[in-house]
Amino acid sequence: MIVPWQALEADTLESIIEHFVLREGTDYGDQEVPLAEKVAQVKAQLASGEAVLLWSEHHETLNIVSKDQVPHV
Repeated sequence: MIVPWQALEADTLESIIEHFVLREGTDYGDQEVPLAEKVAQVKAQLASGEAVLLWSEHHETLNIVSKDQVPHV
């Protein structure tokens, strides 16, 4: 289920995005990118609709994924 990012409190959204960008395996290329910049990039992707918050009822997890990765039901 897609969770509207606008429905979340600002602090909650910030924490979710920070957790996402700090995960091992999140790749930003060869250059080191500051956390604040990574968070801003993800927020912009959510705002533009390129990325969405996806809740998995099966796993009881919330993830940020490309809109192209959302399974069509």
